[in-house]
Amino acid sequence: MKLAVISDIHGNLLALEAVLADIKRQGVDQTVNLGDILSGPLQPAETADLLMAQDFPTIRGNHERQLLALLEPGAPAMDPLSSDGFAAAQVSPAQAAWLRALPARQVLEPGIRLCHGTPDNDLQYWLETVVAGFGDTGSTGTRPATPEEVRERLGDERHGLVLCGHTHVPRVVQCGGSLVVNPGSVGLQAYDDAHPHPHVVETGAPHARYALLEQARGGWRVELRAVPYAHEAQAEIARRNGRPDWAHTLLTGRMPQADVLLN
Repeated sequence: MKLAVISDIHGNLLALEAVLADIKRQGVDQTVNLGDILSGPLQPAETADLLMAQDFPTIRGNHERQLLALLEPGAPAMDPLSSDGFAAAQVSPAQAAWLRALPARQVLEPGIRLCHGTPDNDLQYWLETVVAGFGDTGSTGTRPATPEEVRERLGDERHGLVLCGHTHVPRVVQCGGSLVVNPGSVGLQAYDDAHPHPHVVETGAPHARYALLEQARGGWRVELRAVPYAHEAQAEIARRNGRPDWAHTLLTGRMPQADVLLN
């Protein structure tokens, strides 16, 4: 079995198209999508249309939950500069219904689990840990999770392969009998956040990321792929839509020095 794993597209249509073209050349049996699909100042509606037509096994992430909350009766007014607010204002009723129907987690087949953050929490970092002290002696506010932390976040799961996203950091970690794979982000190569402490996540290059997995004798062969795409054009769209921080990130894979915490 050969799998392509995508996650954290964030409405970046050109990055998604480049990744899907690369996947098409790999002869995969199945592509799966781990959520955080539309939120961002780019092309949320067009991204939804493309993915709805593909009909990949897809789960929702925290940004789907947050976006849909903005569409509920009586919800606070949307902030058009926020990632969720911009996307919520663009999606059609049919696209919102598609998002609502997505499961929070899924077992693809016996032995393969899909989740966004961890199996129990779409906001929990799995393979990274947020720490206090952002900016102290150059700290980004994150570090790789220890083996004990990875195991604790796995909980009672006993799947041979667990696929997660959320942190945008491509990584492969063995945890007992489970292999945990984060394919990285298709559409956003750096971001900042204030939960539970201020921190930044950066991959350091603008390439769209995804993972190829092939079942082999003795386990899964994993390839973390970085695909070039027209990131300059996407940066210009972000700039026009009032998000210079996204424009910088799309161009460089790093956060600007003036950290604005608008994610």
